[in-house]
Amino acid sequence: MSDEIDKRGVLQDDIFAYQAMKDGRIFITWHGKHVKTLAGKDAAKFLERIDGLTGVDAQLVMAKATGNFKRGNERRS
Repeated sequence: MSDEIDKRGVLQDDIFAYQAMKDGRIFITWHGKHVKTLAGKDAAKFLERIDGLTGVDAQLVMAKATGNFKRGNERRS
């Protein structure tokens, strides 16, 4: 399924990462830059979806959780 969505293979590069905090919040990063914080029900739902996933499937869950945050003016460092 993820092959149909990620036709350019961008998600294979592990561009997203997440960190679960003790207080229940989830920080999602893109290329090491913080792009989204999830808390409460959204954080719990995210953890349910990503549990047991690796690789492109996990990247897809994180990409969907961040929504459409890119607007074309991001700078790469």
